Amino acid sequence: MLVYKVYLVQEVCDFFGEFIKKFGHSHIYVPDPTWGNHIPIFQNSGLEVRKYRYYDRSTSDLDFDGLMKDISDAPAGSAVLLHACAHNPTGMDPSLEQWAELSQMMKNKGLFPFFDCAYQGFASGNAPQDASAFRLFVNDGHKSLALVQSFSKNFGLYGQRIGALSFVAENSDEASRILSQLKICIRPSYSNPPRHGARIVSTILSDDKLTGEFIDQCKDMADRINSMRVRLRTNLEDAGSNRSWSHITKQIGMFAYSGLSKDEVVALRDNHHVYCTLDGRISMAGVTSNNVDYIGNAIHNVTKD
Repeated sequence: MLVYKVYLVQEVCDFFGEFIKKFGHSHIYVPDPTWGNHIPIFQNSGLEVRKYRYYDRSTSDLDFDGLMKDISDAPAGSAVLLHACAHNPTGMDPSLEQWAELSQMMKNKGLFPFFDCAYQGFASGNAPQDASAFRLFVNDGHKSLALVQSFSKNFGLYGQRIGALSFVAENSDEASRILSQLKICIRPSYSNPPRHGARIVSTILSDDKLTGEFIDQCKDMADRINSMRVRLRTNLEDAGSNRSWSHITKQIGMFAYSGLSKDEVVALRDNHHVYCTLDGRISMAGVTSNNVDYIGNAIHNVTKD
């Protein structure tokens, strides 16, 4: 039984944190690294934020063994944040086989999976496929399961900040109780969110033809981003870089976790006016056919020594 409530997208995680805090949770596990705003959002909800290993910076790859070890060591009942697809900031996702292994371990341990799905359609280029991990967990029969979705990027509604918080309940009675408690949580804050963005999303997803067009357009965007990944990697390799840049094309989604150090990022900014976050995360949506060569040459310049 699915129960959901539409929210302003950034408040979705906030209300989830407030909701589980109200019912006895004291902490939540998040991947290291994760979206920078996750940590203050959950801390502001009164939760202790604990990290589990996710990314091996030395190999620019998913640290699945570390992930499994840290999550398996979490106390029973703990909430665990999982990125449904196109992990932010690394762009490294578990395979479906790894998701299945993680799901069974979390179910056996009695952990509470909480999925953040911010880039559906921008990972594989197939929006339904990008929900595979969450559907796998649902089909595995977890007793507690929640999902937050953002429609800011994939529907082009960034200014509307539209999203949804969903819980999977065991039956209709439990779903009714959850929805009642969610309403109590949101009432003191804003009571009802703006409807414009929600109506746009609802209109599109309620129509088979429009939904098909949405899925196709997400694929067009994902294909364009992936083509820029290939060109950026090729540029760096053709320039004679002594580093491996294979992770640029192995990663998926809107971001490239470049592996640049803080000093290299600063040099990139000061010497070439190319801007990215200090952890080296590059927004691939901002890399175009007109600037990809310049960006590649700039990265090579600050990393060649």
